[in-house]
Amino acid sequence: MYRELYPYFNLFGTYCSASRFSKQKNFFYYNLEDDNVLTVVKKVKPQLIISCLRGPFEAQVACHKDLVEYIQNFDCRLMFISSTNVFDAFEHYPSYEFDKTLSESPYGRFKIKIENSLLSLVPSKYVIARLPMVFGTNAPRTREIEAQVASGTPIEVFPNTIVNVTSDRKLSQQIHYIINQKLTGIFHLGSSDLITHFDFIKRIVSRRKLKGAVFKQIFTTNQMRYLVALPKENKLPPHLHVSYESILEDLYLP
Repeated sequence: MYRELYPYFNLFGTYCSASRFSKQKNFFYYNLEDDNVLTVVKKVKPQLIISCLRGPFEAQVACHKDLVEYIQNFDCRLMFISSTNVFDAFEHYPSYEFDKTLSESPYGRFKIKIENSLLSLVPSKYVIARLPMVFGTNAPRTREIEAQVASGTPIEVFPNTIVNVTSDRKLSQQIHYIINQKLTGIFHLGSSDLITHFDFIKRIVSRRKLKGAVFKQIFTTNQMRYLVALPKENKLPPHLHVSYESILEDLYLP
């Protein structure tokens, strides 16, 4: 995302454990558990904050509470990178932007908690971007598959779970468009077509010519289960629509 946006905006970022950023003037050290995020925000005075933090859930909730209070009083917007897991209690159909959120997982419930804090803002002040699984040529999720194949470790797959997906490259382009057009509200940024988790992982293994993969099939239910968020109201232009085949192309290694 930083590489996509940096040529066009006066862009800053935070880092914690990745010490390679310490010598870059556009990056600030920020420890989610020990530091107050407003220390960085007040130095930068941003017009838009993109939040894709990782870390303890309660620390993230406290951080976003501070951000929401700041945004209420200053000329600033917040883009929160959320997840399709806010709908993981609904198994029998896809979910859309304005459907009720309900989650059975701690991860989904914590995302809902932060989303709800943003909904207290006026609509022009926030963007909630809900993502499916994100893949990339060198993304952790992709590297883990390669490591599992290399070591003979079974890859856990879910044959009865229907998903949509995205890639880091496609997602960055969509976010760039949302920022440029000053769009607000809730966006679902996954592929428009669906595939089972097992089939998609098998296609990654095939596309990347990984030999000897072993799959451990996990059935969480006897019926097909959806973990899918699709757009209905806030659709991006056709050139930014994503298919799972285009995601696989992003993961292809010559």
